[in-house]
Amino acid sequence: MLRSMYAGISGMKGFQTKLDVVGNNIANVNTSGYKKGRVTFQDMMSQSLSGAEGPVQQGGNLLRGGINPAQVGLGSQVGSVDNIHTQGNRQTTNRPLDLALEGDGMFVLGENLDNESDFNFGQSEMSFSRAGNFYLDNDGYIVNSDGSYLLGNNQPNDPDGVDNLAAISIPEDAESFSIQSNGMVTYVAANGDTIDAGQIRLAKFSNPGGLQKIGSNTFQLTNNAGIFTDDGVFNGIGDLVEPGQEGSASVVSGALEMSNVDLAEEFTEMITSQRGFQANTRIITTSDEILQELVNLKR
Repeated sequence: MLRSMYAGISGMKGFQTKLDVVGNNIANVNTSGYKKGRVTFQDMMSQSLSGAEGPVQQGGNLLRGGINPAQVGLGSQVGSVDNIHTQGNRQTTNRPLDLALEGDGMFVLGENLDNESDFNFGQSEMSFSRAGNFYLDNDGYIVNSDGSYLLGNNQPNDPDGVDNLAAISIPEDAESFSIQSNGMVTYVAANGDTIDAGQIRLAKFSNPGGLQKIGSNTFQLTNNAGIFTDDGVFNGIGDLVEPGQEGSASVVSGALEMSNVDLAEEFTEMITSQRGFQANTRIITTSDEILQELVNLKR
């Protein structure tokens, strides 16, 4: 069989994967906090027909010049499927629990809340997100649409406060509440006093592309994400940053960060993927015609 036929098959498989990624991007064009995917390709191994040879000298005379290697490529393959963490557009909602991040960093979400509202975290119970559509549950805790708690420091002004992650809650009798750009959550009590309920903390990564998508607009920590810590191990609130500090994002209340998908770009990628797929099918068709001519030689 011809090598070109197998090269065409590998190209078809690669462009199928690219079309899958483009389709998913378009499906999430209006998903809050969604980060688009991108496919890159690389060539497969090449079959060497002849190796390289250096110039041949004899008695100080050049008898023959050097020869380059002769290789035939065996197709292409998917090199990577990347998550592109560029800033999405901001949409104003005027809803105080809709939070957008302007800059680097992610909200920290968790489960498994104990009776003292401290977060007993494990890697499987902790997630990160740029989607800022939050709500108040029946106990007054700030949660996302799946019920995961928004984590931070619930004793921001207490020097002897607990040094671990905790959910932030707003009492039922609060007259009103607000969230500042530095993540501070305050509410007005029934007696008119303004009280700090806690401060949202953000996780910042040296390689956000290393995070793993786990659905519901959330990401999971991996060994290649590079979360900023002093000792390389995530140990709690001391390893998180305050919004607006250390190059992290600021919090914008009353707005949402939308998807960073550009429809014009995605439709262009869809066209190039479609044409690339068609071109590879043409390689297979042409190779089949050549084989047919070889079979017809016996006639």
